[in-house]
Formats: sequence, structure tokens, C-alpha cells
Amino acid sequence: MTTRVNFRTRRPRRYWRGGAASNALVLGLLAAGATLAPPPAWAQTAANVAPARIAFDIPAQDLNGAILAFAQKAGVRVFFDTSKLGGRRSAPVAGAMSAPEALQALLRGTGLTYRFTAPNRVTIVDPSASLAGGDGAGGIELDAIDVQGDGSGTVGYVATRSDVGTKTDTPLIETPQSISVVTRDELDNRNVQSLTQAVAYTPGVRTGQSGFDPRYDAFTIRGFDATYNGIYRDGLRWPGANMSVFKIEPYGVESVTVLRGPSSALYGLGSPGGLVDVTSKRPTEEAFGEVELQGGNYEWWQGQFDVGGPIDPDGEFLYRLTGLLRDAGSPNTLGGGVNDMTFIAPALTWKPNDRTRITFLGEYQESETPASLPFYQWQGAGGTFSRAPGDYNSQPQEQWRIGYLAEHDFNDVFTVRQNLRYGHADTTVRYTSVYDVDPVTNIATRGTGYVHDKLDSFVVDNQLQADFATGPVTHKLLVGLDYTYLALDGGIGFGTAADFNFNTGQPLGPTFDPGFNYSRYQQTQSQTGLYVQEQATFDRWILTLTGRYDWVDSKDEDLLTYTTENTDDGEFTGRAGLTYLFDKGIAPYVSYATSFAPNLGVDISGNPFAPTTARQIEGGVKYVPPGFDGYFTAAVFQINQENGLTTDDRNPLFQVQTAEVRARGFELEAVANIGNGLKLRGAYTYLDLTNVSGDPDTIGLSPSGQPENAFSFWADYQFQEGSKLAGLGIGAGVRYTGSTWGDSLNTFQNSAYTLVDAKLSYDFSYLDAALKGWSLQVNAQNLLDEEYVTCDAGYCYMGAPRTVIAGLKYRW
Repeated sequence: MTTRVNFRTRRPRRYWRGGAASNALVLGLLAAGATLAPPPAWAQTAANVAPARIAFDIPAQDLNGAILAFAQKAGVRVFFDTSKLGGRRSAPVAGAMSAPEALQALLRGTGLTYRFTAPNRVTIVDPSASLAGGDGAGGIELDAIDVQGDGSGTVGYVATRSDVGTKTDTPLIETPQSISVVTRDELDNRNVQSLTQAVAYTPGVRTGQSGFDPRYDAFTIRGFDATYNGIYRDGLRWPGANMSVFKIEPYGVESVTVLRGPSSALYGLGSPGGLVDVTSKRPTEEAFGEVELQGGNYEWWQGQFDVGGPIDPDGEFLYRLTGLLRDAGSPNTLGGGVNDMTFIAPALTWKPNDRTRITFLGEYQESETPASLPFYQWQGAGGTFSRAPGDYNSQPQEQWRIGYLAEHDFNDVFTVRQNLRYGHADTTVRYTSVYDVDPVTNIATRGTGYVHDKLDSFVVDNQLQADFATGPVTHKLLVGLDYTYLALDGGIGFGTAADFNFNTGQPLGPTFDPGFNYSRYQQTQSQTGLYVQEQATFDRWILTLTGRYDWVDSKDEDLLTYTTENTDDGEFTGRAGLTYLFDKGIAPYVSYATSFAPNLGVDISGNPFAPTTARQIEGGVKYVPPGFDGYFTAAVFQINQENGLTTDDRNPLFQVQTAEVRARGFELEAVANIGNGLKLRGAYTYLDLTNVSGDPDTIGLSPSGQPENAFSFWADYQFQEGSKLAGLGIGAGVRYTGSTWGDSLNTFQNSAYTLVDAKLSYDFSYLDAALKGWSLQVNAQNLLDEEYVTCDAGYCYMGAPRTVIAGLKYRW
């Protein structure tokens, strides 16, 4: 039996595999910033690998189990034949040491030795063995295999490490908070076209609360909105304000990470439910390229490309260029509607030496969607949807960003990082409202709504990390200082639109943008945050302590009334977590965390909003089975939020502030690469959301739009070589959303619904070797075209209809 164990290092390059007849254990050693580093004796053969000290505590045991424990702690992938090491006992390994030192100690007395056969390869050999075809020293030279991962060491659907939960490279099993990673492989299999689709199969995330809406990446986490304060890109806040919300094109994304629960202790202002961090595609050390043409219903046409690799022979400079052009229609609009996108994202990495890495990231994007989608105000069952005509119904947005991620290792202890980004978004909103329709002529009189917002965002995060040991305790200490500046300049106007003839589907004249006669505003917000985090490991215990203080200065100017509102807020937030690591990959944990977010604006009476705060207690267990490529989690939690904002049912143009909302829940997640081409993801969420205090009419009731039960499951299977169907891939998924309340008074409910997604692909290289690199893939969202309506805050929206997209790709 050959067992494959998957663990990740921080910056992997490639992996190696031994055949079933091999007597060798091959470890993928990552040259740039890897946790595995050679002792001085091997400095010549592996000089590019920076050493790192790791706290090992591996008792003497069967050698197979010891190797698995070593791989898990060192964070490497291991490919080996378990039958070849049976019957041998390892030596105990304890203390802080480099991975090669630990491996040397582990093999003491086994009769086995190891050596570097390349800068990123270690081979374990039996000197007494005499192997035919060997190299004369008991070892076999192994061929490299081509592993197409996400550039960070993840292959398939399973990720084992992330820096999102701690801002340090930490195994998911050691992070005392619920966290999910959606890999590039899964994003490709499901052919996601929005961030909302990307997170739709993760636990605790509610999508489609306002029906089909291509304008924004709108979703909630554990019952709390994350649209404005819960989206991050490359570890930096990716904000939204009013109608200007930075959009994310998923083709330019390497992975998506969902961190559930309050995270202000690390990230500052944020949603109580958690955050979603998007990792941009980065330059690669291996040259590659792909082009794809897609077509689908609703006049969907899209072309995209992705190329990257080294610029110079030494690999000091790496590049990546990703682009996309889409010309498409949009469902759920009357008389047309577009869903267009132009996207280009260059990236450049400079590695001047072994200890310094700088990656520059840029993007330019133009998009356009409808501004008004079908809705009706709840007046009982059988409401009629309003469908705004398409002649004055658009939301174009232009956005760009530029920044860098810089990291330098001073020595084995200290690492300094600076992540910086400047972004700009220019958003225009045009829509009409039908006032009256003449029953004789079928001609409507209409009004216009017009919004124009410009949002500027500057974010910088400075970090100093120290890795050291004091006696039996190892420490990962992080100190950070970040700064965020947001500036919103915009206005709102209402006017008169040309009459519209519903007989011909044409307007009876042109419609022009009105002036800013309703509102004209300028808003700025400056945030400075200082944070400290300690990750201390003693024996099998891991204690994570995080503390942060934020200073926030907000300014809101009304340029029509010449009034100014200044708000200064400051708050301490923290997180404390404790994890215990058992031998068999089981890690129970418990944590307590708080969050804080100031609120701009006023209620209908002109009263300013107080900051929103929250606290959470969470307990759970994570399981990474040794010898099995999977990640399983279970978590229970309670979040208490105070002073949150919700839509005013009595006047939806305004918001009201609730006193206290409590969220209690239970989540399950399973992600696995089963082997032989099968990959799975499953999730279940139970959520009890209750108003604890505030408006007497709503105490004890549930906020609208949040289901008590939700379930999702996705499976993808690729027929393997040797099968008659080799080259064929099939995938299927189901998403169940339970019933939800349609308004804050819980007077009516939305029905539960189930959506089915599917995928079919074929690799043409199995048909003819000359077609290597060519593939075809067809994806369907809502395959059965389930018609469903969701009502939230008293308004009802149509769900997403069936969409089918086929793509022909060539990859080299």
C-alpha cells in the first residue's frame, strides 16, 4: 500500500514522487523560504534553502508513523511506500531544531541515512540495499512529476496552511478559529464567475439574500453582512462605501479564504461574522500559459489568458499577466441588460537574494451591470415584480489598484514585511422608476435615479515577526502597525425620464442624468492600528494571544446643507485561543474574540450611529488524518453584536441601529482529495439568529433573510488513465437553503429551495497525443432552473436562473 500525505510549506516550488518499487522517501523541499533547511554539512548542495527552527516532539514509534508526524510538523509533502519502512522503529525527536536535524535524529538507529540529491530534494536510503538500476549507494534517482497547484503548494481541494488566520504561516489545524480555503483547482472546476459563487459552498456563508445581483459581491457570514467591512485582498482591506464597492474578478484569483468570527484583533474594522481574503495570482517559477474562449446563454462571450514564469535564467525576476474580456447579457432585466468586463492584472516578483522577496501587483478593470433588478415590496403572496426597462438601467464601474508585498528575513529569528496598496473605484448608477402606466396606451411615465461615487483607498501594513525558543516553549511573535485611508466623493440626484412605450419596448425620447439635487457628500476615514500577537507552543499545547488598539477619525461633509460631522473612535479588540494537538491529527480548540467598526451616517432623525461591536466564543475540533489527504472541522459558536445597522422597514432609504443581536450556531466542513481522481467538498450550517434587545416589537424575533439550516456538497471526478473514459471529468453540486423570515417582524417566510450545479469536461490529449494541452469544460449553475424568490427587509427579489457556460482551453 502506498500512502500519500499532503502538507504544505510557505513557498513551495515543486514536488517529487518515488515509484511503488522505490526504497526512497522523497521530501519536497522548498528552496525559497522553506521550513526545511540543510545543516552546514550540506550547505553546498542546498545553499538556497533558508534554515528554520521548529519545535519537534515526536516519541519513538513505528518509523512510518514517525515520518508522518515529522512531515506534519515540518509542513512538507511526503510520497513514500509505507511497506518499505515497516518493522523499523524511530528514535525520539524533541526540541527546537531544523527539519534536516530532526530527520537525522529521527533516523538514528534505523540503519537508514539521507542526503540531498538536489537543492530541493532529500532521499532516504538503505546503505545495505543493493537495488538494480540504482546509483550505487542504495538509492534511486526519481523523476519529477508535474503538479499543477495554486502556486502555494496546494494541490486539489485541500489546503493545510494559511496566513489569513494569524498573519503568519500557520497550519490550519493550529489556528484557533474556523477557517476555510477554496483553492484554484476548485475555482476552476466550478468555473466561478464572482466572489459570491466562490464562497457559496463554504459553511456559515449566506449568498443570494437579495436574489440575483451581479452588481456586488454581497454575502453574510454567520448572519452578519460582510459586503463593506469583510472583504480583503492579499491581507489588506478591500473596502466599499455607498454604491462604490471594489469588485473582484475571480479569474485573477489564486485562492479564497473564509475566516469566520470576529477578526478585528488582527485586521481592525470588520464584520462580526468574519472576513473573506482573496489571494491574487502571483508570478510562478515555472513557465506556463493558457488561453480560453467561453460561450453561454444570455449572450455570454468571454476570452481570457494567463501566462507567467521566469524572466531571466537565474529566476531573479518572475512575471505573471492575467487578462479577460467579456461581452455578455444579464438575466432578470427587461429590454436587455449587460454583464460586461475588461480585466488586466500584471504581477512581477523580484528576488534580489535568498532572504528578500518583493512582489508588485497591479490591476485595471472596467465592468458594467444593470443597476436595477426585479423586486417588489411585500404585500402578500403573488406579488408582481417590477422590471426596469433597459434604456436607462446601468451601473458602469472603472477601478484600478497598484501595490506590493515585500518580505525580508534578517536571520533565522527576525522577518519584516510591508504590504501596501492604493486603489480607486469610479461607479455610476442609473435607473428608472415607473410612476404610472396608462391602461389604454400602455405608456408609462417614469422618474430617474442617479448616483455617482468615487472611492479612493490607501492601505499599508507593516509587520515584524520573531521566531525563537525559550526552553521548551517556542514562540512566534508578531508586531504590526497598519494604516488605512478611505475617501468617498459622490452625490445622488432624482429627475424625470422619457415616457416608455411597453407595446414597442422603446422609450419615447432620450433620458439625461439629473443633477445632485438629493445629496452631495464627501466622506473620509483614517484608521491606525497597532497589534501584537503571540503564538506559543509547549509540548502539544498552542496558545494564541492577539491584542490590538485602533484609532479611527471619520469626517462626513454634506455639501448641500454645508454641515460637517466629525467622529473620533478608539477601541481595543482581542483574541485568545488554545489548541491541543493529538497524535492522530485531531486538534480541539477554544477561542474568544471581539470586533469593532465605526459607522458613518445618521438615522432618519439625524442621529449619528454608534460603533458596532461584537464578541464571540467558539469551540471546535479540526482533523487532518495522517495518510489521508483531507481536512475536517466542526465548530460551535455564539456571537453577540451590539449597535449593528439594518435596513429601516418603514423607510428603506434609511438604516436603523439594533441594540443586540445574538447568533448561535454549529458548522461542519469536509474537504478531501480521495484519490483516483475524486475530490469533495461538503458543508452544513445551523444558525439561530435572535434579537436580544432593542425595538420591543422585534425582541425574540429573527433578523430577516437568514436560514436556520443550510447544506452544500460538491464532488468532482476525473476518469483515470487506463479507463475507457480516461480524459472525461464530471462534477455535481447541490446547495440547500432553508426557509427564512422575509421581514424584521417575522410576519411571513420565504420557502426553502435547493439548487443543483454541474460540470462536464474532457482532456483531448487522451484522444490524441497531438492535442496535448487542449480541453473542453461545460458548467451549469442552477441546472434544473429552479424558480425561487427571496424576501429580505420587506422587499422580494428573483433568484438566479439557470446559466450554462462552455469553455475551450489550451494550456502549455
